[in-house]
Amino acid sequence: MDTERELDLFAGVAVTDLGRAVGWYDRLFGEVETFEPNDVERVWTVAERRHLYVIVLPEHAGHALVTLYVGNLTAMVDAAARRGIHAESEENFGNGVRKMIYRDPDGNEIGLGGVLGAE
Repeated sequence: MDTERELDLFAGVAVTDLGRAVGWYDRLFGEVETFEPNDVERVWTVAERRHLYVIVLPEHAGHALVTLYVGNLTAMVDAAARRGIHAESEENFGNGVRKMIYRDPDGNEIGLGGVLGAE
């Protein structure tokens, strides 16, 4: 990969019900820019030029594995909890990295990772 090339990322997650998914991801991410490219997708801009989108594809729903590595994991986890979204489990790695695992209403795994003590 050419490291000088600009990079945009669109990570997709298949869901069965757009309205239910939008409510859950809105609570997970909080106040971030979103847009609706059509009537079966919603996109959240989670960082500059980096996006997570849901798309109604019932036959594929529940199989996504996405991890977002964030600068202040504690703040993001606490903010999601205040909005009613709580991690299902947690993984701690020997190098100080922690991953909080969430599951959307379809069972897709959305992980939030970060370095312990980096907050």
